[in-house]
Amino acid sequence: MYKMHRDIEELRSGNQSPRPETPEPDSRQGRRNAPEAGVQLLDDDGAISTQLESCLKHIFAKYCTPKPSPTERNDAFLEPPEGAYLSPEGLDAWARDTNGTPFDDATKEELLMFMDVTEDGGLTFKGFTQVYQLQTENDEEETWRDLSAHGFDRTLRLVATRREDADNDPRAITGSSS
Repeated sequence: MYKMHRDIEELRSGNQSPRPETPEPDSRQGRRNAPEAGVQLLDDDGAISTQLESCLKHIFAKYCTPKPSPTERNDAFLEPPEGAYLSPEGLDAWARDTNGTPFDDATKEELLMFMDVTEDGGLTFKGFTQVYQLQTENDEEETWRDLSAHGFDRTLRLVATRREDADNDPRAITGSSS
């Protein structure tokens, strides 16, 4: 997850270049993955791609309230239940697993102010995707790092670099040879 070093409003404005040294000025953020990979983070219209959305649902479902039931699986990816949200504890766990540390209070306040949340302040899946939409538009590589932290490779395949993902995903590559 983008560590929110930049103010969300700054990201929304899109006026600054997050990586001015990037040698590909004509390439659009969210569409820089190698064409042979067959997946991009953003679609041609700049929206979250269906492949990325599936990954985000899986990640969100690991931390949401209520927890997904074992039957709420789509092709071995977790699916968040209808009305699911990230509680403060879920938000902290997601941030810790993504960045190594929970968000500070100022970042949490920004999320609650600018992203879609429940009346009680829980981050909804829509809000979760808003975070990744902004991040990917401004710093695609940060999104790839987040996905990698949750076990996804550059083809958005779950490769189980994390033990709980290997235990929960029968499609995951475990590294053993037969």
